[in-house]
Amino acid sequence: MLNLSFDESKATEAAAFLLSLSGQTMNYMKLIKLLYLADRAALIRWGRPISTDRYVSMKHGPVLSNVFDLVNFGSLSEKAGSWSSMISNPSGYDVSLEREISEEDFEELSVAERKLLDEIWGEYGALDEWELVDLLHDVGEWQDPHGTSVPISYSEILRAGGRSEEFIAAVEGELSALDKKNRKRPDLDALDCR
Repeated sequence: MLNLSFDESKATEAAAFLLSLSGQTMNYMKLIKLLYLADRAALIRWGRPISTDRYVSMKHGPVLSNVFDLVNFGSLSEKAGSWSSMISNPSGYDVSLEREISEEDFEELSVAERKLLDEIWGEYGALDEWELVDLLHDVGEWQDPHGTSVPISYSEILRAGGRSEEFIAAVEGELSALDKKNRKRPDLDALDCR
């Protein structure tokens, strides 16, 4: 199964963008579901997800695995653009923006991705977390994990979205090549090789 390198900064920006549309605070399960819907739509439309997260089926529907961990445990990084610098730890079942955000806080998100997030908010933002759970139990890639979690592949999402096998193969090839190119290689000049 293809797993892309997770881009915490971009996932954080997507979450912050949705939080800004919601009035700065949202139930974290609702946020995770909206982010999944946005990634799913981006993958089906463009052949690329927004967050590059890994997806799993859990009891309450599909989940972005790394975002789930960020909500529950925070970021290991305190640098600008990290989850902890923009999004609060849960208070009850809600997360909030840690500070006022501006256009400059969305350097990683393209205009098309912001429009898609806005579209997802317009279509699903009025639903509560349990309505989103019910909705996502009906997507073709979700399967009941029976108390655990089951990985969801990009190809399963694309098939459920009606994409052809040729399209799926092309997307997986392109994403794999892109991920290999984007993985950081060690800076050999910075290593002390004496």
